[in-house]
This record gives sequence, structure tokens and C-alpha cells, in this order.
Amino acid sequence: MTPTTTADTTVAPTSSRGEVRLSITDVDAFYGRIQALRGVSLDVCRGEIVTLLGSNGAGKSTTLKTISGLVRTSRGDIQLEGQSIKRLAAHQIARRGVVHVPEGRRILRGLSVRENLELGAFTVRDGALRGRRLAEVYALFPILHERRHQDASLLSGGQQQMLAMGRALMHGPSVMLLDEPSMGLAPKLVTEIMRIIRRLNEAGTTILLVEQNARLALRLAHYAYVIENGAIRLQGEAARLREDASVVKAYLGLAE
Repeated sequence: MTPTTTADTTVAPTSSRGEVRLSITDVDAFYGRIQALRGVSLDVCRGEIVTLLGSNGAGKSTTLKTISGLVRTSRGDIQLEGQSIKRLAAHQIARRGVVHVPEGRRILRGLSVRENLELGAFTVRDGALRGRRLAEVYALFPILHERRHQDASLLSGGQQQMLAMGRALMHGPSVMLLDEPSMGLAPKLVTEIMRIIRRLNEAGTTILLVEQNARLALRLAHYAYVIENGAIRLQGEAARLREDASVVKAYLGLAE
């Protein structure tokens, strides 16, 4: 989708769903000679939770990595609020407010919970702002405040996921890319993590969610895309897709 410009001001494009905050258009990506993404296009509108669903190896994580600059696109464009970011380095994309919470948490061993959180604010020079964000993260995740001096590697899986999300929040994201936040967690913790994701969205964070639990993701999201063999095969309102048993079975491999 091509932005319009007036004078020197870029105007973000819109869709029937609202103002497009993040747009991916005809993106190809490769790992060496292996093509991982094939003409992927999707929009994430302001205030939405958009979920990207598909089987293992379909291209979900690669899509997030391509957005965040960890994998380079060989064709197509990625725009944030109407401006291309596809040639920016990963740290530059993060500075623009697109923050990636990768699969597997990536907690830094040997550092305390607080030190891990503070690393999330590496681009924030205002000490007072860092302090306010730290207080907000502790309010959202009280267990992190309780264990702030503990080695982060000693946290449980659920607590490490909270830490990974808290570290992303320290950056003050406008768009959060969440990759498999429920992976390896007990059902009770999965419910808690999803409640927090909804709360973050209600507070104004736009979210692109990759999630292995398709039913849960479709209950949480506003809009959904299904990717298969590196290409988008289906899209629509999450509530509509959730209620279509044939779609769920055919594209997500789930029976009623």
C-alpha cells in the first residue's frame, strides 16, 4: 500500500479496518537459497491485535524477523505509518517503536531481573522516563518486582515470558511483535499471559501475535491471517474465522 504525501509530511494509509500502522507488501525472504516467504502482504491497524497463524515452518516467525530487521527482505516493502523501514537495521527499527519479543524468551543469564529490564530501555536516555517505565512494568508484573534482584535465569517459564514482555515495554513500543508467548507454559499461565496481552492492547499497544494455540489467538485477536508454505492463504476477522469450522480444520489442522 503506497502512502500519500502532503508537503514533507507522510500520511499513513488506511484500510476498511482503520489507520494502517504497520504494512507488509509482497515480501519475499530467503535463508540462503531456501525461500521462506513468498509475496507476503498483511496490514496491522492502529489499536488492533492481529494474529498470524499456521503450522510449524509455515513462515510465521520469519515474518516477524523480517519486520524487525533480523531477516532481510529480497523483494517488497515494509512500512511503519507510511514510511519504509525495510532497509533499516534492527536497532533502528526498534528505535522507531517496533519491538520484537522472540520465541524462547532470550533471557540473559547472569543478569538480574532488573538488569534484564533495564537493557530493554537501551535507547531511552531520559532517566526519569526509564524509572517511570520500570515502575509501570513492576505494576503490571508484581512478581518481577518481588524477584528484581534474582538471577533472571532462575525464573519459571511463565515468569521469564513476563520478563521478556516487560523488557519490550521498557522501550515504549507502538507495535509489539509477539512470537509464541504461550509456548511451554501451563494452561493457567497461558490464560494469564493472554490477559496481559489484552490489557496492553487496551492501553494502546498495537500487537502482531504469532501463537501456536490457534483457538486462543482467534479469541484474543481482532483480525487474523493464515500463512502456509511462506504465503498468506487466508485472512479475515478473527471472530468470523473462529466460528467457521471448515476453515479451522482445513487451514489450522484443528477439528471441532
